[in-house]
Amino acid sequence: MPIAIGLHLAVAIFFAVHAVRTGQQTYWLFILLSFPLLGSLIYFLTIYLPSSRLQRGATKLAKAAAKSLDPSRELREARAAYEYAPTAQNQIRLAQALLDAGEARQSLAYFEQCLQGIFSEDLEIRWSAAQAAFDAGQLDAALRHLETIRAQDARFRSDAVSLLMARTHAALGNAAQARAAFEAAVAQSGNFDSKAEYAIWATGQGDWRTADALHQDLDASMRRWTRQQRDFHRDLIRRLKAAFAQERR
Repeated sequence: MPIAIGLHLAVAIFFAVHAVRTGQQTYWLFILLSFPLLGSLIYFLTIYLPSSRLQRGATKLAKAAAKSLDPSRELREARAAYEYAPTAQNQIRLAQALLDAGEARQSLAYFEQCLQGIFSEDLEIRWSAAQAAFDAGQLDAALRHLETIRAQDARFRSDAVSLLMARTHAALGNAAQARAAFEAAVAQSGNFDSKAEYAIWATGQGDWRTADALHQDLDASMRRWTRQQRDFHRDLIRRLKAAFAQERR
């Protein structure tokens, strides 16, 4: 019994530290420490799991599977819904469907229309607009949206925002800002995407010391991967291999 109580308390403390680091409401500390077992379960389901990379990864995999079966289904349905009822919600859905379908320029136009109205401070829409702008090659617009997100809430999708900001600075040729942003992204998440993108950029800069160090970490991670994980990152792995295949200067 004492061991079980200690385990419950340890889990509660883990979530309490997470709550403090991520800026959650202070009442979570009371709930977690007063009711360690029940409080931890509630916190895990309502706060920790929805924001975790595991949950985001599972969502991406599910969307990828559905898209592989009928790639244009969501775009067809979103367009039909918007044509039937051009509401803000249907406009957002169509913009996202266009982005997922690779129609970044059209997607950006819809997202930016949404940001002119009641959703002007909606960070999810602005994040999607930043992604669409980057994919469309409108890098100044992408950077503007990312900086607005940071100004409104520095914790919002901090890993992903840092990485896209780094890639945007890299595409703009802002080497110093790109390096700082890549290092911040790696420090914040340490995930495969941030390390791989940083390594790819570093090879282009001729910084093989940084690139090789990152590549060692990436190889260690990939050795433990399942086939599904490799398939999910196929495009990024291809870009990584191409970057390291170039002649060293």
